[in-house]
Amino acid sequence: MTGAEIIQLTDQYVMHTYGRLPLALVRGEGARVWDADGKEYLDFVAGLAVCSLGHCHPAVVEAIAAQARTLIHVSNLYYIEPQARLARLLVENSCGDRVFFCNSGAEANEAAIKLARKYGKLHGGPEKYEIITALQSFHGRTLAAITATAQPKYQQGFEPLPAGFKYVPFNDVEALSRAVDSRTCAVLLEPVQGEGGVHVATQAFLKTARDLCHRHGALLIFDEVQCGLGRTGKFLAYQHYGVEPDIFTLAKALGGGFPIGAMVAREEVAAAFKPGDHASTFGGNPLACAAGLAAMEYLLGEGVVENAARVGAYFQERLSELAHRFPFIREVRGRGLMLGVELSVAGKEIVDRCRERGLLINCVDGHILRFLPPLIITPADVDAAIAILSGVMGEIKC
Repeated sequence: MTGAEIIQLTDQYVMHTYGRLPLALVRGEGARVWDADGKEYLDFVAGLAVCSLGHCHPAVVEAIAAQARTLIHVSNLYYIEPQARLARLLVENSCGDRVFFCNSGAEANEAAIKLARKYGKLHGGPEKYEIITALQSFHGRTLAAITATAQPKYQQGFEPLPAGFKYVPFNDVEALSRAVDSRTCAVLLEPVQGEGGVHVATQAFLKTARDLCHRHGALLIFDEVQCGLGRTGKFLAYQHYGVEPDIFTLAKALGGGFPIGAMVAREEVAAAFKPGDHASTFGGNPLACAAGLAAMEYLLGEGVVENAARVGAYFQERLSELAHRFPFIREVRGRGLMLGVELSVAGKEIVDRCRERGLLINCVDGHILRFLPPLIITPADVDAAIAILSGVMGEIKC
């Protein structure tokens, strides 16, 4: 099919839940994708931080093919080898002890919210159910997840929302200190906010959250769905801070492009769940876990995390050079290969022109360019992206 035919068919039959760009992608390899008409693009979106090893990485492709020939699905009523092995890998490389597998980041966060509520009731009584999150956060689009997401644009039209959520400004230590009390069962934070505009948590904010949770018998939950798994130059973003959560959530990059999510918790916390409290038919299925195991073994064993730190620092330096040239760039921020460029002008025109010239980037909140490239990119890929971006920015009238 041509690109126009794919677009027409999609617009006719698929629900309009995404503001799609006029582009139909049909093939990917490494940091590049091709549209239905054969045009090549340098992909600095990576499926929104999903394809961290690049598109169709051989290790992931081979693992999926081998598992598909053996066993695609079996119920969690039974024991599943790839699930057990992936759980062990995540535990051995984190502060967690037990893993619950699901299919997405929103599901992982819903599971974390349920576990925190259950733990709070068991250890603090029926009134210990409030969850505190940060303004401009994003935790998913299911009902409890959008309630935790402190952005009204995601919540409007879906009221009444579940009760028991409070919001504080991100990185505001004093507001957080005032908010946490005996009713708090959990504080849920992103170490780096993604959809909210690539805002990096301060050391003081996360340490205060940890201290407050300890003092009030509440759980600290980190949403690492977008910022975790090598994206920031550490395997998990919280490892930059020396602050360990009681629960953290994963998805996006976990399957190397294949759908899978996870909630990881300390032993004492995980024990609050009993059989029947929470479950997923497809969560932790053999195919998804085989993909995740292959992706994570490659990520940890082949220097991918270190590459994200090294190339991310270079990319941030090159973006900062653009900031000196173009006065409409207000700030360059981020960590590793999760970077944002805040503009004083709308970002749509820049995104569109970059796409026309073969570079895929993303814009959040209308004026923040977000870069989430595969973690395997090279300095040469960065230079190619900067060349396109520089040319486009030179044409912007402001």
